[in-house]
This record gives sequence, C-alpha cells and structure tokens, in this order.
Amino acid sequence: MIGTRAMLFEAPGAFTMASQRRIWALMQAAQDRPDVAELIPGVTNLMLVFTHPPHDPEQVAGWLRHQWATLPERHIRGRLFEVGVRYGGTLGEDLAAVAEHANLSPREVIALHHGNDYTVCAIGSAPGFGYLHGLDPRIATPRKAVPSLNMPAGTVTIGGMQAGISALTGPNGWNSIGYAELSLFDPQRDPPSLFAIGDRIRFYPESIDL
Repeated sequence: MIGTRAMLFEAPGAFTMASQRRIWALMQAAQDRPDVAELIPGVTNLMLVFTHPPHDPEQVAGWLRHQWATLPERHIRGRLFEVGVRYGGTLGEDLAAVAEHANLSPREVIALHHGNDYTVCAIGSAPGFGYLHGLDPRIATPRKAVPSLNMPAGTVTIGGMQAGISALTGPNGWNSIGYAELSLFDPQRDPPSLFAIGDRIRFYPESIDL
C-alpha cells in the first residue's frame, strides 16, 4: 500500500518487453474493477488508486498476483516516430563518457544507439517523458553521480538500461549523447504528451559533432 488509497504492484524479474506487456495486461484487467479510480503504469510496475481505502488490501493483492500469473501478454501497437538526433557537441557532452564506459568509440556508440527501434513503456517522472525499451546493452551506462543542473528539454539520454529524451529543462542525472528538436509535452495540445504507451521510436543521425 501507498498511503490509504493506493497500491503499487511491482513485477518480479528484469526489465523486459515481455514483463512490460504483462503489466499492460494487468492494467487492462484492473480497468474493470469498480473500486479503481485511476491506474498509473510504470516500468514493470502498476499503481492502482482506489475510489476509497480498500477494506481488505490483502484480497486486492491476491487478485493482482493471480492476474499476473494467468494473464497473457498484451501487445499495444502504437505509432512510429522517426526522431532526428544531433549527436555529440555541447548538448551531447556525455557521449565520450558513455563511449569510455562501453570501451567503444563515440561513432560506435552512435551507431548502436540508432541501430535499434525503441518502445515507449511508460510515461512519467516528468510530464511527457517516455521510458524507452530497446537500448543495446553494450552501451548501457549508469546514471551520473553528479547530475547536470540544467539539461535542456530534447536532450537524448541514456540512464542505465534505458534510453530517453528529456521532456523538461532542469537537473538530470542521465547521460546526454545528443539533442532532438521536438516538444514532448505541450499543455495546449490534445493530448498534451507527444508519446503514448506502445509507441515506437526510431532515431537517426541528423548530424555528428565529435
């Protein structure tokens, strides 16, 4: 339980698309519960916000565990976004550090980064920010011990096994490897978030500055 009206379900195991698709299936099943007011999917987790504090939280937890054990994966085929990236330069200042960590050249890191398609698994952390699955494990890089204090929105990043594009300008501990000219969140847009769960992202190099 989180407080009195929310419960967080954490999936076991690693961050895989198979696990994420089962979270999406669990979300779909929980939508039919009359006691659920809101569902917030995350990376291999799902938070349920109830209309009122549940009388028997363990019964709800048991229902979630049963659904997790029996539901098939849910496939969501979203839109495809092709995103041009200006790799390196001042807006991709951590590219060299990622290359050093991976024991690769910066050009090899760039090739691996745009060599895969990515899937938006969840929207969160900041308005419009999409957690992306699909990063080549050879360029997975831990988040920085000292965050950047003013990373611009649109910065293309790597944080551990995940890839992303920063949605807001501000402090950020992910590694910047480039920049994309797009707005991930616009309160005047319907919907405000550019990306949605299940969308696919395909990066391509607009320029490379080493």
